[in-house]
Amino acid sequence: MYGVLIVESAMGEKLVLKAFSGLLNSKSQIEGWVPPIAGREKIAIAESITLNKLAAIKQELIELSEIPEHWEYEQKSQAYASQLQVLRDRHQLSKQERQIKRSRLLTSLTGAELEAALKELDKESQQEKMARRNFKRDRDLVLSPLQKVIARTEAKMQALKQQRRELSRTLQTQMHNAYVLTNFTGETRSLREIITEGAMPTGIGDCCAPKLLHYAATNDLKPLAMAEFWWGHPSPDGYKIQGEFYGACTERCQPLMGFLLSGRRSSPSLPIFGDCVSSNLQIIYEDDHLMAIAKPPELLSIPGRYLDTQDSVLSRLRQSFGNKREFYPVHRLDRQTSGILLFALDLESLRNVSEQFQKREVSKIYEAVLSGMVVSKHGIIDLPLWGNPENRPFQQVNFQRGKPSVTKFRLLGYEGHYSRLEFIPLTGRTHQLRLHSADPRGLGIPILGDRLYGCQVSTSRLHLHARELTLRHPRSQKLIHLQIPVPF
Repeated sequence: MYGVLIVESAMGEKLVLKAFSGLLNSKSQIEGWVPPIAGREKIAIAESITLNKLAAIKQELIELSEIPEHWEYEQKSQAYASQLQVLRDRHQLSKQERQIKRSRLLTSLTGAELEAALKELDKESQQEKMARRNFKRDRDLVLSPLQKVIARTEAKMQALKQQRRELSRTLQTQMHNAYVLTNFTGETRSLREIITEGAMPTGIGDCCAPKLLHYAATNDLKPLAMAEFWWGHPSPDGYKIQGEFYGACTERCQPLMGFLLSGRRSSPSLPIFGDCVSSNLQIIYEDDHLMAIAKPPELLSIPGRYLDTQDSVLSRLRQSFGNKREFYPVHRLDRQTSGILLFALDLESLRNVSEQFQKREVSKIYEAVLSGMVVSKHGIIDLPLWGNPENRPFQQVNFQRGKPSVTKFRLLGYEGHYSRLEFIPLTGRTHQLRLHSADPRGLGIPILGDRLYGCQVSTSRLHLHARELTLRHPRSQKLIHLQIPVPF
């Protein structure tokens, strides 16, 4: 990520500062670029020692992950599974033949002769069971030693990973205590003093925005405007694309913004991160118990954790109505998604409508444009979704850990090389429609503008819209059907 900050000197001269996040060409400091925030040099020796230890652990983990027993176990395990399946199939066929023989014997023989014939069939069955048991015993004798080696290796890898986490955590703590930032009031604090709650993400303090603002504050420069953009290959999560502009990152930069911008002397008419969206919201339904809003794209449903994520539909409603009304969100839409967003105006209505959502009695219809040609005219996607806590907000299909997630879809038509679809989510998981669209086991085509899930087309927005909402009124119990036009 690269950043540019336009500043004004005490003499009124306009200057342009530039910075990069992390390292550029394996270097943290390059002439002509804003330098790293002071403090890292204090722990340079400790950092070097720790990085060497981490490199050694990484190499050992690679070697352990490539032990030959892994490959041998997989090959033999698959071979045994195939052989066992062949054996079972053969025995199943024999069982069916015995059942036919029994039926014939019961009609053609009697007495001792029948008993002897049936015993012979039972003996065949017992012999086949014994053959399967012997096969499994022989298999386990071969695979068990390999499993023990693999188990010991995995235990060692877990211990190394724990050691790596502890080394990284110790180094990060040292760095957070050493990094010192200054704001526009002249106040100086370490990262640890600024962020007192929760764990700090790796790399905090190395991003463009903190570097630029810290440099401006320590050199008596007035910030006028700033922009950050991505240049290079798309980011690992697919959300950042070369040439696109982005706001301050949620995890690393935004927690520092409140402190760094304290005392800022820039003109209110000159934004730091872009113009604010109008505070006006379109109300599409309102009575004494419910209010429905037409949420625009790129606006949060409710406020986020940090100073720069406070702008939301809920905060704007509270600002507009003051203490005249209480607003209780009963569901949410992704920041990038537009459409109908419903609020309860009292606790009893909140409980009633929330229960309807929990029981899946609320009908929701979305419309989307996908970045490719969908073949199926209609269908149901049933893929369990799981959010990896170490990679939020990204969701993934996971059949072991995922929660049931079901979506009905219908093709509405084609628009050039794109497809317009109607989605009816039967469950309400995070990013459900986006991942069910993008995953190859679903439709295999990302929604247009969905960088997070692989869309490479540059567009102004995510083409996903909550078009219709149908529910029972919490008091009258009459059906309410809400609908707003699709803006794309």
